[in-house]
Amino acid sequence: MEPTAPDPDIPGREIAVAAEALYLANLMLIPGLGFAALLVLWWRQRRTAPELARGHLRQTLAASLWAGALLVLANGAIILAGGYGSASTWVVVILYFTTCHSTLIFCGAVGLARALAGKPFRFPLIGPR
Repeated sequence: MEPTAPDPDIPGREIAVAAEALYLANLMLIPGLGFAALLVLWWRQRRTAPELARGHLRQTLAASLWAGALLVLANGAIILAGGYGSASTWVVVILYFTTCHSTLIFCGAVGLARALAGKPFRFPLIGPR
């Protein structure tokens, strides 16, 4: 039995895939630029996009904002723990990357797979309903 290809005619699928790809690009490849591109995509499509695309746009924007807030909190913890010259810096950095950042990337990969399949996705804990 051959696997079937995803239906390219699902309304909003391309926008949903673009939103998830930009979210991952913001986390891994081009921080800041990926977020700016995602923000522009959201701004242009937030009212007119099909429901699938609006859902993925809403989820990725919220997750990106959470990712930024978590990064600010990690930097605050580093500063409170003695600054960037302290040995405790590496504890905070390693904890942040192994828990927060990798979880956000994993959820983004699942969201991208769901977008490619033309299905909705909600980020656990941080995704808006």
